[in-house]
Amino acid sequence: MTEKDRISQLIEIVNRQLRPKVIFESIKSHNPVEVRYLPSPWILLGTGNYAAVFAHPNYPEQAVKVYAPNRSGFEEEVEVYRRIGTHPAFSQCFYAQDNILILKRMRGVTLYNSLHKGFRIPVQVILDIDRALDYARNQGLNPRDVHGKNVMMYEGRGLVVDISDFLKKGSGSAWNDFKRFYFWIYRPFLSPAKIRIPWKLLDFSRFTYRWLRGLLKREA
Repeated sequence: MTEKDRISQLIEIVNRQLRPKVIFESIKSHNPVEVRYLPSPWILLGTGNYAAVFAHPNYPEQAVKVYAPNRSGFEEEVEVYRRIGTHPAFSQCFYAQDNILILKRMRGVTLYNSLHKGFRIPVQVILDIDRALDYARNQGLNPRDVHGKNVMMYEGRGLVVDISDFLKKGSGSAWNDFKRFYFWIYRPFLSPAKIRIPWKLLDFSRFTYRWLRGLLKREA
């Protein structure tokens, strides 16, 4: 079976099983959406502020992103994927219609989770992400709000997993700040000791960083 045939089958299953039965909502725009009900055998891969991402066990190489009702951003994300095209550090869009995208599934562990689990983050991961963001800029995009929760590593290489905001204004300061943390604190001190950072400390640091960025009126 060709990839095109598999995507066609998945679209049919999405329209028959997932779309009419899944129940989820975005209560606050700055908090992840909440999934109330998900029909079997679908699994939840993750949630963002405007959408949730699901997978079907019979289609392990694809992910299905569904925007919550009354949330904007779908058309903009479709345009971002159109400009990105095919690149090893980004996902790829196979289908986009009616607030649903079928994407290439990205595997790995986020750098945020890596800090919690004590996984070593190689320099190559940071370099890969830097090059991917430069590629996006060359396509007329503006990589913004790139942080530890939306970049991953897989087999020692860096991946960018959330590009939905790449048409919005922003300075890219979030990724630059993460790199400063990586080279000034993580690499010389945390990485050699394989220190695991507790969730509470990670979340507190993230909250404090966002508060300071807002106080200084710095864009992400």
